[in-house]
Amino acid sequence: MSTVANVVVLLVALLHVYILVLEMFLWDKPRGLKAFGLTPEFAAQTKVLAANQGLYNGFLAAGLFWGLYLGDGAHSVKVFFLLCVLVAGLYGGATASKRILFIQALPAAIGLALLAL
Repeated sequence: MSTVANVVVLLVALLHVYILVLEMFLWDKPRGLKAFGLTPEFAAQTKVLAANQGLYNGFLAAGLFWGLYLGDGAHSVKVFFLLCVLVAGLYGGATASKRILFIQALPAAIGLALLAL
């Protein structure tokens, strides 16, 4: 398995840990408000929903870390979780913000392409 592919998988996993932190712990704080373009009022109303969403991002990260931990024999684990990230990014890009296509979907697509090589 390519070292470059594994580095991209690691970066996608770390990105999702960061998203977890933003959504679960910083949603209504200045960093979260800025990252998601929220008003304090909206953030307060949606804090529980965001925390739940953050937890799902944590599961994506955990799956990618698991695939890295298992090593080269876990190609299908990495592909599965990158596909989940890609689908989430495409859906988010279509329904929430086009930025999500570049932040979430594109890195997952690059990881998948590198794993396919």
